[in-house]
Amino acid sequence: MNTGPNGRRTSRPAPPAPAPGPRLRRLALYARSRAVPATVAALVCAALLTVWMASRQDTYLDPYRRVPLVALAPLLAAAATGASLHTHSPELDGTSVRRWWPRRLVHVLAVAALAATLLALAVPGHVQEFGAAAMVRNTLGAIGITAGGAVLVGARLSWMPTTLYFSAVYLSASSPRVNNATVVGWLMQPGPQHGAWAAALALFVTGTALCAARGARPEGPRV
Repeated sequence: MNTGPNGRRTSRPAPPAPAPGPRLRRLALYARSRAVPATVAALVCAALLTVWMASRQDTYLDPYRRVPLVALAPLLAAAATGASLHTHSPELDGTSVRRWWPRRLVHVLAVAALAATLLALAVPGHVQEFGAAAMVRNTLGAIGITAGGAVLVGARLSWMPTTLYFSAVYLSASSPRVNNATVVGWLMQPGPQHGAWAAALALFVTGTALCAARGARPEGPRV
C-alpha cells in the first residue's frame, strides 16, 4: 500500500504478466530436443499409409480385412512415440530446478491423443467391427507398452517389447484359445469388447505413469 498526496492509501499496481516469449522458446526447445516434429510427421505418414492400404484392400466391404490395419498402424505410432522419449543429456536434465515428470506426462498424453485421433480417422467402415474404436484401443495399448519399454530398455529399443507382443498375438490369432482370450489377445478383439479395453487402458496407464515418473532409461553413447 502507498500513501497518495491527499493522505489516502492507494494500492500498488499489479506487476506485469510475464511475456509468453520465454515460455514458447522453452516449449520449442523441448520439442526439438525430443524430436517431436519428426514424431508428428511419422504419425501423419502412418495415418496416410493406413488410408492407402484401406482403399486398396476394400476394407469397407469386410471388417475382418481391417485386422492388419488395426495391428500394424498402432505399432508404427508406438515406435515413433518411443523415439521421441529419447533424451541426449539425461545428466543435464537431472540438474534442472523444475520437475520433469509433468513434462513427460504431457508429452506422452499429447502424442497418444494425436496418434489415436489420426489413426481413428484413417479407418473406414463401421466403427464397432475393427474400426475406429479398435484402432484407438490398440494405439493406446501399444504406446503404453512402448512407454514402459523406454523405462526398462531405453527409448531407442522401446519398440521391441511392443513388436514382440503384437507379433506373438497376431501370429497366434488362429488359435481358439488366444482368439477367445479377451484380456491376453486384446489386440485382435473387435472394438466394443470391455475386457480388451480394460487390458489396453491398464497397459497405457501403467506405461505412461512409469515413463512420467522415471523417464527413459539412460543409454550409453554409440561407438
